[in-house]
Amino acid sequence: MRDSFEEYVTASSGRLLRFAYVLCGDRFLAEDLVQDVLSRTHRHWRRVETENPDAYLRAALVRAHLSWRRRRWSTEKVLAEPPEPNARSVDFTQQLASRDELWSLLASLPRAQRAVMVLRFYEDLDDRRIAEVLGCAPVTVRVHASRALGTLRAGLLRRITQPQGDPQ
Repeated sequence: MRDSFEEYVTASSGRLLRFAYVLCGDRFLAEDLVQDVLSRTHRHWRRVETENPDAYLRAALVRAHLSWRRRRWSTEKVLAEPPEPNARSVDFTQQLASRDELWSLLASLPRAQRAVMVLRFYEDLDDRRIAEVLGCAPVTVRVHASRALGTLRAGLLRRITQPQGDPQ
């Protein structure tokens, strides 16, 4: 049991960390999230291993992320670092500014809406699978996605139409 768990963690830790980072927007919180979920999973790894460990851990990471809001320090505002720039970009500073704006808009979403956006656009899951991960109905997933996209559109539109010198 120990060897198979260690082998799985060694092979999948990078993927789990990337997923957790996109989910919560903070590298250190993502590391804590993955560590917490893996330590809880280790106790019953044999059962998880026979099922689908990737789907189980992805669902566990989402549930853990959504439940961390009850912890005192989870009220801190997350400031995500922009991802590495694309070398083929024509305007490096504009690309970084756009990504930074998108990260800040994504960070402003409620946790459930952000989880739906990450599962839909980062993990490429359909509404039924997202509903299974979140433990809700597919219609709830569509409502969260619709509201999140509306919030993101409104935020982008507000930033586009706002004159350059005006504060928000």
